[in-house]
Amino acid sequence: MTEAGFYTVLFWIWLGLAPLTFCLLLFVPAPYGRNLRDGWGPKLPFLSGWILMEFAAPVGMLVWYLLGNTRALVPTLFLGLWLLHYLHRSFLYAWIRRDRGSPIPLTIGLSALSFNLTNTYLIGRELFAFSPMEDSAWLSDPRFLGGLLCFVVGFAINLRADHVLLHLRKPGETGYKIPHGGLFQRVSCPNYLGELIEWCGWALLTWSLSGVLFALWTAANLVPRAITHHRWYQETFSEYPSERKALIPWIL
Repeated sequence: MTEAGFYTVLFWIWLGLAPLTFCLLLFVPAPYGRNLRDGWGPKLPFLSGWILMEFAAPVGMLVWYLLGNTRALVPTLFLGLWLLHYLHRSFLYAWIRRDRGSPIPLTIGLSALSFNLTNTYLIGRELFAFSPMEDSAWLSDPRFLGGLLCFVVGFAINLRADHVLLHLRKPGETGYKIPHGGLFQRVSCPNYLGELIEWCGWALLTWSLSGVLFALWTAANLVPRAITHHRWYQETFSEYPSERKALIPWIL
């Protein structure tokens, strides 16, 4: 089988697994963070567990770029935007939270590693080898500009939500509190909303099937988790604001 044939088969398998994952996570929340529970094998400290989960995203994409057949401006900009998100998410965020995060089961770390390896392969090979966007005129295309705006807005929402959550407790405090400020006034999980906006923007600005697939996978992972978090807040805090939704203001 040629690599193009392998890529096509993997793409369709990956597409089929996304809705199955969505349905599974609606009933079986991924066991990390506030959903951490026994029965999922040995646990890693937060810092090492998080890096195991995420490091393949920036490293893998850089590898596929270097192995690709283009160094044009547009694909290089795509790489830069990807690294902007994932160098922060994989390393800076993990370092800031190193003493505050819950342990991460090894099985979850390996599962996330497998996801990122597959995802970066599908995206990296399309963008940097099979059908690279090399015409610089794309940078003035409304699809690129609209997607870039979504990407930046989503990234900013994500950073703001992380800042609120990281400073929710005073030094020495433990336990959970109700977050306030910004989009927390409207939804329980603005950090997840930011990521959804970001990767929908990525799909648009790259105008790629692999980008659309990643946006679908992001929704498959984060929509059920947001619903689970929202339900947990409501059950844990009797005073939890009734006007808040789980993920999308006034809707979901």
